[in-house]
Amino acid sequence: MKKLFILLFALVPALGFAAGGHFTLDKANNDIRDKESLQRGAQTYMNYCFACHSTQYQRYERVATDLDIPIDLMRENLMFDSEAVVGDLMVNNMPAEDAAKWFGVAPPDLTLTARVRGVDWLYTYLRSFYEDPSRPFGVNNVIFPSVGMPHVLQELQGVPKPVFETQVIDGQEQQVVVGVKADSTGELSQSEYDDTVRDLVNFLEYAGDPVQVERENLGIWVLLFLVLFTGVSYLLYKEYWRDIH
Repeated sequence: MKKLFILLFALVPALGFAAGGHFTLDKANNDIRDKESLQRGAQTYMNYCFACHSTQYQRYERVATDLDIPIDLMRENLMFDSEAVVGDLMVNNMPAEDAAKWFGVAPPDLTLTARVRGVDWLYTYLRSFYEDPSRPFGVNNVIFPSVGMPHVLQELQGVPKPVFETQVIDGQEQQVVVGVKADSTGELSQSEYDDTVRDLVNFLEYAGDPVQVERENLGIWVLLFLVLFTGVSYLLYKEYWRDIH
């Protein structure tokens, strides 16, 4: 299901990620080796994020190959530009200059977001939107106060209500939002929504470092070779110095 219309509202001046205050991040516990998770994450990303956020350092064909997605399915379900070919970079059709002129800033590319922010930050951020009528899009974020984008996954989660806690700040008691609790209007249960976000974060981690698994696998063989080489070198050393001593 291609839900691009949801993303057309995701542009505002403060769209770029900004740091929040002090907060405890939830653990994403994603698995970059889980290809089924990566496939689901790619689907969620293309349906809910891609209309505004490109991954311009990735190619459709590379994603399809790495995630074992047949090219035909990639074209049919994950390529929304009718003129794009599988070898193209994953860039959406929203002109950056026009977006900056219309909204003050162009939507950030998300290819390297997981590497810059970390997967735990992304996982917590996407689960920390809450209803706030004072904001332009009616939502705010626990770890990103005054967030400048809508909660594009709200139809999956439902309407997230803020959870308040009384805290003493500068000698005065204040109600502070410390969490969220979604109502029952979403398409997914809370655990299902958490899994969907985890898959999305998993895909973004892959997008930021697509050779991570290959590099780690190669690293194991390199270490084994070094251990073997060290052993052989030691035996040669012993043999060479045996007659001398």
